[in-house]
Amino acid sequence: MAVALFLIAFFEASVFPIPPDILMIAILMVGAERWWWYAGITSLGSVLGAMLGYAIGWGFYHMIGARIVEIYHLQQTISFIGTKFGANVFLTVFTAAFTPIPFKVITIAAGLFKVSFWKVVFAAVIGRGMRYFAIAYFVKVFGVRVSRLIYKYFNILSIVFVILLIAVFLAIKFLF
Repeated sequence: MAVALFLIAFFEASVFPIPPDILMIAILMVGAERWWWYAGITSLGSVLGAMLGYAIGWGFYHMIGARIVEIYHLQQTISFIGTKFGANVFLTVFTAAFTPIPFKVITIAAGLFKVSFWKVVFAAVIGRGMRYFAIAYFVKVFGVRVSRLIYKYFNILSIVFVILLIAVFLAIKFLF
């Protein structure tokens, strides 16, 4: 199961449409005592997949990346993402890594716009790590009840969390 979880996380970050959250939650419902292990595998697979997405955008956009973007009908979104990278690479990647925003589009666009590879990796490590470790921990602590809630309301919860995180970041920036 760990290999399948790793592979789904890897390909979801670069080319595949199905997020690994569902499989990770299902695995944890059987063996929640190893929550950290499965969260780590999912995070590692996703970060390595983000590196593949970056490589696709950087060197193979016209051959592979453009087709992936077309499949998801996100051609117009690419230029918008470019402006977001201009504003803040870390925050753009982190937001996509933590929320339901299609992460593969962000990783491919990061390579296409040739933004800092290490900023992308760092933001992916933080965002994906927080996402998968939080989900795994909540499933471990609260079991079936929270897994249903996470699955049902994850999009809303992650967006609220990112808004709060941005508000704290802005408050710190302007107050200090």
